[in-house]
Amino acid sequence: MTENFRFKKKFGQNFLKNAVIVTRIADAATIEKNSLVIEIGPGAGALTKELCQRADQVLCYEIDDSLELVLDKQLKDYSNVDVIYDDFLKRNVLEDLKKYSFQHLYVVANLPYYITTPIITKLIDEQIPVEKVVVMVQKEVGERFTAKVGSRDYGSLTVFLNYYFEMEKLFLVGRGNFVPQPHVDSVVIRLTAKKDRLEVLDLPFFFQLVRDSFRFKRKNLRNNLKEYDLNVIESVLKKVHKDLTVRAEQLTLEEFVALSNAFHA
Repeated sequence: MTENFRFKKKFGQNFLKNAVIVTRIADAATIEKNSLVIEIGPGAGALTKELCQRADQVLCYEIDDSLELVLDKQLKDYSNVDVIYDDFLKRNVLEDLKKYSFQHLYVVANLPYYITTPIITKLIDEQIPVEKVVVMVQKEVGERFTAKVGSRDYGSLTVFLNYYFEMEKLFLVGRGNFVPQPHVDSVVIRLTAKKDRLEVLDLPFFFQLVRDSFRFKRKNLRNNLKEYDLNVIESVLKKVHKDLTVRAEQLTLEEFVALSNAFHA
């Protein structure tokens, strides 16, 4: 289907050619009845076809309109799919969703590496009611998303995502499974929206505090948070047997929430 297609580097186009992996990604979403699946960057439609067989409705966003003929041919047997040829990041997705009736909303996609974080951030910031996100991302990004407390990859983005989602790393995908072949390996991750999030008294303050805590990775909280009231921070840390010499990557989501809330008690 893509023999004569000219891949565009600016769109981060790397199409998955391994049908087994395509099926594994679709299966990982465990799509229920009365569902709508959003796919971002369907490419040549390999994953789209699998999603159409599992979901009631599929809504695709494809930035490259030169793929229209390819997708029309690939998806001609499916009446439950719509393709919007536009940039997902610029769309009013909540407005797009008004024409659909569904009980469950999922995002399943092989994401272009360079816009992975902006896409996840958009889902959160615009309060798009997604229950589950199953995406293939660059291995390094996936490891940062799903990093454990105390690990080298654990950072402010990890804390940010953990506030909203349960995070899982599912399986690795080698670079040889794509055309054209990228320079890095990939990983499939699953983000499941938390129904009961921790209570944060001031969300913007909380995220700013987390970002500031990780400002300089090698420095401890005393140095990174010197513009805050260190007495407040120290009193919270003492309760969990830590002090101001601790580094941000040693703090759990719960501990960051406690730090933030202490300033608004």
